Amino acid sequence: MKTTDSPGIHFPPPVIYAVIFLAAVFIQKKISIDDHFFKSRMIFVIGILFFLLAVYYIARSMNQFIQTKNTIIPNKPAESLQTTGIYHSTRNPMYLGLVMVYLGLSCLIGNWWNIILLPLLLLIIQEYIIKKEEKYLVRKFGQEYIDYSRQVRRWL
Repeated sequence: MKTTDSPGIHFPPPVIYAVIFLAAVFIQKKISIDDHFFKSRMIFVIGILFFLLAVYYIARSMNQFIQTKNTIIPNKPAESLQTTGIYHSTRNPMYLGLVMVYLGLSCLIGNWWNIILLPLLLLIIQEYIIKKEEKYLVRKFGQEYIDYSRQVRRWL
């Protein structure tokens, strides 16, 4: 039986974002923090802007994966290294886009717990997902990925 190398991620990253988001909603019901700050027009506009940025990052990165016939499923082997287009400014535009969705929804529903749990979410994504992907990409693409990672930031 032949095994193929992959990042070894068995839990879809969008599910992690959703679980942390829903945990924050649950905590708000148990330990309520005043949401008056979120009731302003400015915060609503900021929430919408986060969504628009999310669409930009996610759509551009997914489109690039489709064009290069690469997989967006993090447990499958990569067909090519993405270094151009949206990947020229961030190594993780999909995860960045998901953070923007998370922040946009947080602004729109007005929940401080979502903001409080954001560092935990980022830590989980970085340590459990991104670092595994990076180790895999070094195995798969070697010096090409190392050079790329030196030139382009992990997030922004």
